[in-house]
Amino acid sequence: MATQHSAPRPMSAQEKNVIFASSLGTVFEWYDFYLYGSLAAIIAKQFFSGLDAGSAFIFALLAFAAGFIVRPFGALVFGRLGDMIGRKYTFLVTILIMGLSTFIVGILPTYASIGVAAPVILIALRMLQGLALGGEYGGAATYVAEYAPHGARGAYTSWIQTTATLGLFLSLVVILGTRTLMGEAEFGDWGWRIPFLVSILLLGVSVWIRLSLSESPAFQKMKAEGKTSRAPLSESFGQWKNLKIVILALIGLTAGQAVVWYTGQFYALFFLTQQLKVDAVTANLLIAAALLIGTPFFVVFGTLSDRIGRKPIIMLGCVLAVLTYFPAFKALTEAANPDLAAAQARNKVVVLADPAECSFQFNPTGTAKFTSSCDVAKQVLAARSVSYDNEAAPAGAPAVIKVGETTIASYASRGIPADEARAKDAAFKKAVAETLKAEGYPAHADPAKINMVMLVVVLTYLVILVTMVYGPIAAMLVEMFPTRIRYTSMSLPYHIGNGWFGGLLPTMAFAIVAQTGNMYNGLWYPIIIAGVTAVIGTLFIRETKDVDIYGND
Repeated sequence: MATQHSAPRPMSAQEKNVIFASSLGTVFEWYDFYLYGSLAAIIAKQFFSGLDAGSAFIFALLAFAAGFIVRPFGALVFGRLGDMIGRKYTFLVTILIMGLSTFIVGILPTYASIGVAAPVILIALRMLQGLALGGEYGGAATYVAEYAPHGARGAYTSWIQTTATLGLFLSLVVILGTRTLMGEAEFGDWGWRIPFLVSILLLGVSVWIRLSLSESPAFQKMKAEGKTSRAPLSESFGQWKNLKIVILALIGLTAGQAVVWYTGQFYALFFLTQQLKVDAVTANLLIAAALLIGTPFFVVFGTLSDRIGRKPIIMLGCVLAVLTYFPAFKALTEAANPDLAAAQARNKVVVLADPAECSFQFNPTGTAKFTSSCDVAKQVLAARSVSYDNEAAPAGAPAVIKVGETTIASYASRGIPADEARAKDAAFKKAVAETLKAEGYPAHADPAKINMVMLVVVLTYLVILVTMVYGPIAAMLVEMFPTRIRYTSMSLPYHIGNGWFGGLLPTMAFAIVAQTGNMYNGLWYPIIIAGVTAVIGTLFIRETKDVDIYGND
């Protein structure tokens, strides 16, 4: 239902307070959630030290993803409560769960102290964080939108959209500050706990702020009229008229928005550190600079969506991602590690192997043993972040690695004594390392050759794509659903999109890279998802900026 309204009036003091309180609390909640992602490499060493380094990092990413996987369940639990008892009290509960779970990570003993119980408890805490975040976003976005005057919902809710990026920025600032003051060795040993422990102070501030808020006027009106839903889950997902909108919101909006978001912020950070071998402090500073420059565009695009519509801005962001991700990430390589880019262009690496003996190189638990000559060769190259092409060799032929004109024979460790396997492994790794070095492949990015300006420019562009797809989406999701089931209905597609399609992006991308050998091939995952969203959203999603959300119940 669309109605004509006069131009939006200036923001009142109460509305400013609502936006500030909701946004600040949500910043703190995202801060808690992002600490884990920002410290994934250290957490891998502390809690998954029983695994080899490569598997430990992938397992740490999976534990990070666990928090995303459970987010839709948090959306169901807390969305139902939010539609039945109110927005305010529901997101008070979510922030308590999030803050306490994060604080406990800061005091949790490591694998070295309590063995396998450490990663088990860690993953359980991540899942609690995910459940809480699943209820947080829908509550904050709904709450602010229901306070906003018609014609300004995009502008008002865009402040909520800044909170995820500001939370990431805050986590990076706290981590960098602690790291700088303590030194790298001490920070890696125990100082990484400090950012988690600080969250208890943020929790106290957030709860105090949120207790001062009153319930949203739309919910108060609906409650006074006796129109609140008694069964928001069955109304949202058991009736086709609402369920089809939920499905469209997922495929045609949030899935593409999610992969663009996580590519521009998290995958870019992982790509810098894991593939391009930029040191963690420099990579975090670069991401922080891009976030600082790009974050105001959330409000720019949110406000613009009140004038020209939500849909064209979100769809354009998805299309630009599809068209520019490959050149953008190749530009990152040229700027961050020009020696690597030059070596790849000059001396291509090829693995020639019998395809029948090549396994899928995804080993999150570290329990699988890859013993064929193909698998051994790929593991050594993956550990050194070397991109390679795959070529088929005759059946039964042992795998070889070609670097330029140099050929190195791999070996199969199956069925040979352990001492002999270790000796062959050491000799093979030494030969590969020496050949790569001779052919110009660097072990780490040279700080003197990093083009900081170009990196900030490219990373800022990636963040601006994030602001295009994310800035207007809260208002659009709120406007797609009736008041009585709004919290529940909008939360589920948002958190499936962001929790599953987005949250699993780093793990999926690195698995694709490990399988194909090309460090850019992980980008196919966000490109395909964003492309599907652009097509479905353009064809089937209706513009919502003129919907009257008070009359839409």
